[in-house]
Amino acid sequence: MGFFDGLMGSRAAEFQSGGSSSNAIELTKRHPTVSLTKQGAVTGNLRVNLSWQMRTSDIGGKPSQSGQLLRHPFKLFKPEIVQAHTQGMVNVDLDLGCLYELQNGQRGVVQPLGNLLGDVNSPPYVKLSGDDRFGAPSGETLFVNLDHADEIKRLLVFCYIYDQTPAFDRTHALVTLYPSNGPRIEIALDERAPQARSCAVLSLEHIKGELIVRREVKFVYGFQAELDRLYGWGLQWGRGYKSAKA
Repeated sequence: MGFFDGLMGSRAAEFQSGGSSSNAIELTKRHPTVSLTKQGAVTGNLRVNLSWQMRTSDIGGKPSQSGQLLRHPFKLFKPEIVQAHTQGMVNVDLDLGCLYELQNGQRGVVQPLGNLLGDVNSPPYVKLSGDDRFGAPSGETLFVNLDHADEIKRLLVFCYIYDQTPAFDRTHALVTLYPSNGPRIEIALDERAPQARSCAVLSLEHIKGELIVRREVKFVYGFQAELDRLYGWGLQWGRGYKSAKA
């Protein structure tokens, strides 16, 4: 459980997921953008999924390799993986959220904190599926209704990590977009930012008549209010808790 920046209020609605593909486009520093328009994926629901895992070598630091490789040489090629929902080994809690700005000037946030889960069939046309406390295989998912893409000015998808948990450089987080058409789009949060608590993952906006997904991957040491200042959203932030789950 944590103590974070938050806004009051909530919305809720039913939703459906978009399609997916067996192929993938990886957004990197060198190739940071992809056009959903060129993929023919500007309708239907865009599904944005956050998942993460953790290597056991990251728990308590990396072990010395001088004697380990001599005794177990094949371990070099088979790193041990622990899924983040294995609560006995790790205590990781990443949350997925989205800052939105509509063409009519309406701005706000969709996130678990404050139960601001959004709405996929009416403004802001963004819906959070739920809060996965321990990184289960399904992860956390946002749905963006691109049938209303013309009403959306810009979106900023972000994630943040709770206090008293390993930092981003230990969680091996991955954000995957599943458009209604074309290959999925992957953004790995693989940069070293040991003390960061939040990360702007990607932006979605209209550029020269095309709907563009841009890799951001900008880590900050604060929370939502700091991301707001970085991208100029101008929201009024308070303080809030996320309720414990049974």
